[in-house]
Amino acid sequence: VQVVESGGGLVQTGGSLRLSCSAAGSIFIINMMAWYCQASEKWRELVARIYAVGTTNYADSAKGRFSISWGNANNTVDLQLNSLKREDTAVYYCNADVRDLHTQSYVEVWGQGTLVTVSS
Repeated sequence: VQVVESGGGLVQTGGSLRLSCSAAGSIFIINMMAWYCQASEKWRELVARIYAVGTTNYADSAKGRFSISWGNANNTVDLQLNSLKREDTAVYYCNADVRDLHTQSYVEVWGQGTLVTVSS
C-alpha cells in the first residue's frame, strides 16, 4: 500500500491551496487518512484527520481555515487550505491507516510529502 500527495506549491499570504492524497495497493478498507505538516527544524504534527465514517479532527491552528474531506475518487482525501499564513509553510504529509486486503492486518503508510510555501 502506498499513498501519494499532490497539490503543493507557492502561494501568497491569504491565498488557498488544495492538497490531494491517493492511496493505492492491496487495500481492503481505509480506516482513517490524515494530513501532517513539518516545518523546518520542527516536529511533524497533525493538521487534520478523517475517519471512514466521516468524523474529522483538526489541529487548533487549522480550525476554521482548513477542511479535510474524502475525495471524489475512491481512496482519496483532500485538504483545502484557506487563509494561508507564512507559518503554514511546511512539507505536508499524507498518512493512512489501512487494512491490507491479503493479510487483513492494519498498516500505517506515509507519503513522501508535498511542499507548501506561503510568501508574504
